[in-house]
Amino acid sequence: MAYDTTVDTICNDLEAEHESLDVIVAQITEEQWELTTPAEGWDVKDTIVHLVQADLAALAAVQDPEGFPALRDRIVGAAWGFDEVFGNKDGKTGQEILAWWRTSRSDMLSAFRARGPKDRIPWFGPDMSTLSFATARLMETWSHGADVADTLGQPWPATDRLRHVAHIGVSTRGWSYMNRGQTVPEGAVRVELAAPSGDTWTWGPDDADNIVRGDALDFCLLATQRRHRSQVSLEAVGSLADEWLDIAQAFAGPPTAPRAGR
Repeated sequence: MAYDTTVDTICNDLEAEHESLDVIVAQITEEQWELTTPAEGWDVKDTIVHLVQADLAALAAVQDPEGFPALRDRIVGAAWGFDEVFGNKDGKTGQEILAWWRTSRSDMLSAFRARGPKDRIPWFGPDMSTLSFATARLMETWSHGADVADTLGQPWPATDRLRHVAHIGVSTRGWSYMNRGQTVPEGAVRVELAAPSGDTWTWGPDDADNIVRGDALDFCLLATQRRHRSQVSLEAVGSLADEWLDIAQAFAGPPTAPRAGR
């Protein structure tokens, strides 16, 4: 099944992902805003502020693609930092952070919607198309939302928006090796996932010898390293499929060890 989407579709799904997390944090107490999440060193406030900072950085990249590389270099070079450029949680209540996030994500979505699907946008890694950029923001929002839901003991229902997350998880198979200084092995891996709606999502050739099968939610939790492989029900057929599931990492940054979740 081919993965195909539009700017409006991905932005609508990203907006829905925002709203799902908003519903959870809108009603929590100030004490709950300060609960530690499974992300080491982060509480709930840190998590939402991280999303704000990334949204504001994305907005800067979309609105000023020519000037963004200079801003990026200053942030990466530690001359500035995200807190200095975009603000931080210091002195803010949970409700103030929530209002800040609502503004930042709305502005970012408006900027995405005004761009063509293949327009290139600079970022901290390679440039991305508008479609890829918005999809990456959805993946990050969903995965950090899972952290917050785990922390607060709230349900984090699976929806067919997971297809965007799964697509990134499949597309970054090679990255999972390169990020660890390993050679990407030759050979394709087919992925067959059961969607929340009951559909089946597939990637890769029909005749592949290596196959990953299972629940889409489990695959997304594994690829974003919100669950350890021992905690999900995914079948790996063939050595390539098996070794990939041990190192799958759908997000940028240095290699990390998959963590145990709820």
